[in-house]
Amino acid sequence: MCTLIVRTGRPLTLMGVRDEFTDRPWEGPGEHWPEYPGVIGGRDLKAGGTWLAVNPAARRAAALLNGHGRAAQETTKISRGDLALRAAYGGDFPDADLTRYDPFHLVLADLSRVRLFSWDGERRTEAELPEGTSMVVNTGLDPKSERVLAHLPRFAETSGWHDLAAAEPSSDPAALIVRHELADGRVFASLSVMEVEIGTGGVTYDFADLTADRDG
Repeated sequence: MCTLIVRTGRPLTLMGVRDEFTDRPWEGPGEHWPEYPGVIGGRDLKAGGTWLAVNPAARRAAALLNGHGRAAQETTKISRGDLALRAAYGGDFPDADLTRYDPFHLVLADLSRVRLFSWDGERRTEAELPEGTSMVVNTGLDPKSERVLAHLPRFAETSGWHDLAAAEPSSDPAALIVRHELADGRVFASLSVMEVEIGTGGVTYDFADLTADRDG
């Protein structure tokens, strides 16, 4: 995931955009992991993990964003996609050897608090998101990010999920819905938009597949 917008309160709202290479296989939300019963998320079919995991019974969600920093060694590296699953299922930051993971940001949210865990390849940090609306991007809680400067004010006023799902893709660095055609012929683009609302009465998960050429 490349952008996550969080609005605290009741309901707690998380809205995310997943950017990825279009040739990387995946499938939409479901209970894909028997080892994490009740946890819902879209599944990356290459590595098996997810970018957004929702645990409706616990009123909890965890979102994973790629970060910046020192990459893990290729010989010992493992996918980051299990971290959101483990956090949503267990309710805390996973007990893991972080040196095996590339840099990331992990947001763990429930009705009591929203925490941001960041790993830059050398150091792990933890912070609580403030009350109100926050935007987490690949550089973390970064008020100087072009995306944050361009879009946070409007999301502080309204949800904007339907507008975001219908937006035209752009190569502008400040765009939330992107499409980049690379020199080698591959395409890196926004593949899906998700909105999760967590309230005392239950959880809703809205999902929009932005890839018009996918079967099914």
